[in-house]
Amino acid sequence: MLRELGKQNSILNRFLAEMRDTGIQKDSMRFRRNLERVGEVFAYEISKELNYEPVEVQTPLGIADVYLPKNKVALAVIIRAGLPLHRGLLNYFDSAETAFILANRKHGKDNNHAVQIELISCPSLDKKVLVICEPMLATGESMDLVYNVLKRKGEPLHTHIVAPIASRDGVDYILRHMLAENITLWVGAIDEELTLKSYIIPGLGDAGDLAYGSKA
Repeated sequence: MLRELGKQNSILNRFLAEMRDTGIQKDSMRFRRNLERVGEVFAYEISKELNYEPVEVQTPLGIADVYLPKNKVALAVIIRAGLPLHRGLLNYFDSAETAFILANRKHGKDNNHAVQIELISCPSLDKKVLVICEPMLATGESMDLVYNVLKRKGEPLHTHIVAPIASRDGVDYILRHMLAENITLWVGAIDEELTLKSYIIPGLGDAGDLAYGSKA
């Protein structure tokens, strides 16, 4: 299932526009904050998909009947670029456990590249709602790899993949290769072009460098 939130007129589009803007990008704190706010928007929308149960809350003057989420949520973040996005999700899913994934892209000849997962720290995912976040979805191959590695830690009840900027190729890859899985793909905007080096056009550049500075 695909949810493209940028098709709706909302404040999300301003956050995405500022993240893309080369002038505003020079302020790394602003870039991180916009990525965090985007995470909060996605968290709010995902919260509508959870299961809820009635709960009685004692107020100073009586009892209030409310409906609260009953699902346990686990957040998975691909570091380092995904950290501000994860923070936004965690601001709303503040009782969620977190899985941390360190994945690196290894470039080879003829523009070939392979993604290698070097580190994973993950709680049990059995019967939990899993949310995997990454600022950009390029080819979709690394997300597929990360998802299958995470599943070794248990079978999620449902998985939500969050990518503020995605390529058309990446979206098609996820929908084609992960169709049989219980997955919802959430994106802010879909860009049509993907270069041979897997750069999204117009995209926004290197999210990790924009958030934390260039790598040595």
